[in-house]
Amino acid sequence: MNIITTKNLPIFITKELDQLHKKIAPIMMKTSKYMFWSFPLITISLFNLGFLLFFMPFTKEAIPSLLIYAIIGAIGFALSKEVKLKKKEIEAISSEYIIERIKKSDLLTSGRQQDYITRLKKQPKLALHFFIEFLNEEKLRENRNLYS
Repeated sequence: MNIITTKNLPIFITKELDQLHKKIAPIMMKTSKYMFWSFPLITISLFNLGFLLFFMPFTKEAIPSLLIYAIIGAIGFALSKEVKLKKKEIEAISSEYIIERIKKSDLLTSGRQQDYITRLKKQPKLALHFFIEFLNEEKLRENRNLYS
């Protein structure tokens, strides 16, 4: 799920996106930390392992270094895998929140709500786009009902 800047969006959309952000913020913080550490650990490990294996003569003194860099690399790859899992979790929580919000709408017909939910389930990567489209349509119907 891509994060959008809310500077150019209407206030009603910004409020909804803030609510969504409150739900996923703790997981996003963890994911950011894991991402921050995984890349340097993997890079340092692979560089040093490559150097030790291909450019240094193999001796007994090199074994502890190889072991340490292998462990560092394993930690980096584990963090990288955790980032992928956390991103899927963020996507699932976001989709769940958006679906619940769509179902709560009194302004859209149940058929229209089901259309949004179906589109969201088919293409979860476009969830934010569909959510903003839904909010715009809901606001449009609200304004129509207000002035009629």
